Amino acid sequence: MKFRFVESNIMVYARLLAASIMAGFLSVAGMANADDARSGASGARDTKSVGVTLMAVTAQVLPDDPKQTLTAFMVYLAPEASTSSHRHAGVVFVHVLEGTVRSQLNNGEVIEYRAGDSWNEPPGSVHSYMENPSKTVPARLIATIIAPTGAKLTTYDQDGSVPPPHAH
Repeated sequence: MKFRFVESNIMVYARLLAASIMAGFLSVAGMANADDARSGASGARDTKSVGVTLMAVTAQVLPDDPKQTLTAFMVYLAPEASTSSHRHAGVVFVHVLEGTVRSQLNNGEVIEYRAGDSWNEPPGSVHSYMENPSKTVPARLIATIIAPTGAKLTTYDQDGSVPPPHAH
């Protein structure tokens, strides 16, 4: 009987999260540019990211810790899109919604993620490289960052040039 209660609470939280994300989609289309400018995460306009577009989904101060903000972005990667080495202000959770993405953290192993796969980036991680390896199919991710309130969410490494970790 206790297991059902826990399972029921998990489903309630999952539904609330899904509803919050959908509400964010419906309500923030107009604030995407403002959030990108504030966060320094303007992938579509940043020369260090090619073929990457961000759309803000939501940004909410955590009710139990006003020093932390949860920010979610839809990340669109055109075919053969890539990013150079960068880091984020806090912990990052990424879920691939469509397509395929190759990602490398801290110059480690290049891992290929497909629709339905997820990964996280602990605080202080260097996202060495990310790409959509497809020549024809775009990729779509949702990235959620929990970081100090007011922090610049994405910082590209100084030279912005990191060679791909593999040949195409």
